Amino acid sequence: MSTAEARLGPGTQVLLGMVAGSGIGAVWGEGAVALEPLGDLFIRLLILVAIPLVFFNLLAGLTALADVRTFGRLAAKIMSYFVATDLLALSLGLGAMALLRPGVGMELTAPVDAAVGAVPSVVDVLMGMVPTNVVGAFVDGNVVQIVVIAVMVGVATLVLGGEARDRLARGYEDLAALLRRLVDLVLVIAPVGIGALMAVTVGRYGATLLGPMTRFLLGVWGAQLVVFIGYMVLLRFGARWSPLRFLRDTGPLWATTAATTSSLASLSVGLEMADKVGLPRKVYAFTLPLGAQLNKDGTAVMLGAVLMFTAQAAGVSFAPAALLTVLLVGLLLSEGSGGIPGGGFVIALIYVQAFNLPIEIAAIVGGIYRLVDMGNTTVNIMGDMVGTILVARSEEARA
Repeated sequence: MSTAEARLGPGTQVLLGMVAGSGIGAVWGEGAVALEPLGDLFIRLLILVAIPLVFFNLLAGLTALADVRTFGRLAAKIMSYFVATDLLALSLGLGAMALLRPGVGMELTAPVDAAVGAVPSVVDVLMGMVPTNVVGAFVDGNVVQIVVIAVMVGVATLVLGGEARDRLARGYEDLAALLRRLVDLVLVIAPVGIGALMAVTVGRYGATLLGPMTRFLLGVWGAQLVVFIGYMVLLRFGARWSPLRFLRDTGPLWATTAATTSSLASLSVGLEMADKVGLPRKVYAFTLPLGAQLNKDGTAVMLGAVLMFTAQAAGVSFAPAALLTVLLVGLLLSEGSGGIPGGGFVIALIYVQAFNLPIEIAAIVGGIYRLVDMGNTTVNIMGDMVGTILVARSEEARA
């Protein structure tokens, strides 16, 4: 390795990969789709590592706690943060569309013939969190069910006590350390994988930015930018943590979220970054996997934006009294979206259908959804990281 290569850190290498991939996509256009298998391979490797890493990292973190009461305190803190930020993000998505009004004047097209399902009830969401088959939860990659299993095993280990607890805790820690090293190996190819994904994205969607959906896209990104600024304020004044240091130290994570648009694929990198910036494992091993499933501030912005965009196109306005229902249904969908096939876009269709609006308008967003999802995933994971830092700081203050 040359001296110049040795000086390039992982974040710089990933950034160079993104720039190179974007350039290839801009020049090659649709032909850049030929590079998609390289990006898909990178995503598959990250997801492959993510499932066992979440399980054993969480077990290692839980068994490092003093008692079960400490776990309950962590859960109460992070869930309060998740609910508050999701509601704020939904409101920002609605507000951005109310300000820019991209749906006003649009012509309705023929209805889309698609069964998008029903709005899940609170009971359905809660029951869906508890697996009926341990192996099935791992096979399906259902993060929230894996978290539930790990929490049950971790609490049982704490209650077990004695030498048995110590032996199990050491075993969990060793397996978690092994899987973290495996993530390091996967990240060696991150510049190539992320570069390929960026080439495909720019080549496929670059021209779309000039189309009629530009105002909608700018509205979503603008609202997500406000959420981002809010995170930085929380870091600076709530956690006494430098925003510049945070962004610099976690740089590879944001390249991964934007390129993969996968919370699960990004979770492996997020756990690795949390460890490297010195966050306590007993906190991040619980909050990050749970956040990947339940905390979706970026997706919440998109849901609010799609609903208001569709309502404008259909000539529908919401009464002030209806906004509470809009927020509650949006919160339920964003928190429980992990169990619904098809990701955030299908959630948006369900949200629109819940208020009897024409889903053919919402379906238009599908043409640029990957561009929207780059912001969704980045803001989702950033919210998890910031919440984790806030909880970690509050725990330090108690000590």
